[in-house]
Amino acid sequence: MRTRRGRGPVEGRVAVVTGAAQGFGSEIARGLAEAGATVFVADLNLPGARATAAAIGRACGRKAAIPIRVDVTKEPSVARLMDTVVGRAGGLDLLVSNAGVLRAGSVKTMEAATFRFVTEVNYTGYFLCVKHAARAMTLRRRANPGWTGDIIQINSKSGLEGSNRNAAYAGAKFGGIGLTQSFALELLADGIKVNAICPGNYFEGPLWSDPKRGLFVQYLKEGKVPGARTVGDVRRFYESKIPMGRGCTGADVVRAILYVVGQPYETGQAVPVTGGQVMLR
Repeated sequence: MRTRRGRGPVEGRVAVVTGAAQGFGSEIARGLAEAGATVFVADLNLPGARATAAAIGRACGRKAAIPIRVDVTKEPSVARLMDTVVGRAGGLDLLVSNAGVLRAGSVKTMEAATFRFVTEVNYTGYFLCVKHAARAMTLRRRANPGWTGDIIQINSKSGLEGSNRNAAYAGAKFGGIGLTQSFALELLADGIKVNAICPGNYFEGPLWSDPKRGLFVQYLKEGKVPGARTVGDVRRFYESKIPMGRGCTGADVVRAILYVVGQPYETGQAVPVTGGQVMLR
């Protein structure tokens, strides 16, 4: 996708992707770097962030990615992240708030500590990242009144419709869309668009496929899929629910991000990338 000036929408821009050491985050970071951005690969897992950044650099043939540690649930850590980005790169153009966790479980049995943990990462963490990214972006706008920036939350199809035995995650994601719409209204005056991307199921990533803590295993243990006896049964059940017959990929999400960044007339939106499984009403 190219803008009218012939440049891609993120070419030459500075981006931060949280939760970028693995899964969707690593693929988003790579996709943005391949599209010409300089990407800060931010994650609680610093060795993983370093490995991802090194792989992106080799693929792009330049120092396209910089690893950095962040705990999105701790405000001082988020503030340091944004200060470091501004100090090293001179400013921030794009935040992709991707860091997230999921713990499935019945409302009748889930521990309150588990509920709070999921909410802290997926909801409060998004707020903290936007708070400090917006401050950095506002300074850039003051120095250059023609500058515009973007904030994108990687939400979920579970932010568009409820999810059985997955209330903590779905509730936080529903709330994230409320934050997105509210941030969009406030930050428009600062030249900042705020949108959410709502991917469908990413079956190949560790969130679903990890053999110990992945969703296939969690959902099998929780009995979320009636009659399922194996992880394979659970996977086939979820694949059958998608009209396009496959799970969402990192490339699907990157294309949606590039569209939203390149579209100057979209803010406050929640864009589904679900293969037809969830459609806007």
